[in-house]
Amino acid sequence: MKNTLFDLTGRSALVTGGSRGLGRAMASAFASAGADVAISSRHEDELGATAEAIRREHNVRVEPIVADLTLRGEPERLAEAAVHRLGKIDILVNNAGSNVPQPIDQVRDEDWDRIVQLNLTSCMALCRALVPGMKQRRWGRIIHISSVMGIGSKEARNSYSATKAALIGMAKASALELGPLGITVNCLAPGPFATELPMSILSKEEQEGFAGRTALGRWGQPDELAGPALLLASNAGSYITGSVLVVDGGILCRVF
Repeated sequence: MKNTLFDLTGRSALVTGGSRGLGRAMASAFASAGADVAISSRHEDELGATAEAIRREHNVRVEPIVADLTLRGEPERLAEAAVHRLGKIDILVNNAGSNVPQPIDQVRDEDWDRIVQLNLTSCMALCRALVPGMKQRRWGRIIHISSVMGIGSKEARNSYSATKAALIGMAKASALELGPLGITVNCLAPGPFATELPMSILSKEEQEGFAGRTALGRWGQPDELAGPALLLASNAGSYITGSVLVVDGGILCRVF
């Protein structure tokens, strides 16, 4: 008998920040389970190449949609385009995000506003746009990509930690509202994953320090978030909601 726990045949997913890194890994995992996928990014060339690669590998429909989620109005346009192209969105992964490390007394208004818009406000706006369809079908999965820095933090991560902690609070409230309608809402909280963002802002010494603080002694690879995402997106995780699934190589185990 075929195991259908992780089967997403007939489902459609939208993954923001889907052209590279964690977003690409999660989009590919959903496609491998049978879902049609829309991926968004600001980078058109990279987005198209990723969509074509996933399409060829898994033989599902993959729609690239260029969107800049730092701009008001873009989340709504993205949601409308994704529904138009795929017919519906059953699974929303709010993965797009960024980080501008600044000490609290050096945070600039323009940086704060951009990070809050991208990391938090766009997630709310996409939920607001896509939840009505999920309610109508009485099935949905919303996954916010939070961070271990939404639970703990590090110096100069004021804006980033604030937004990632806020996603956890929003997920809990949404889970209570939407649970009776067959919609689950959860957060994934990745630790140190070797993607472009942390590699571009951390020194070699800091990178080694992060690896050394994990229980596994290394950075995670993007594909290692694919399984947890597939769990939360599928019937395998149907009784998980309002939760934060930490995927951090054991970094939060350490007290000293």
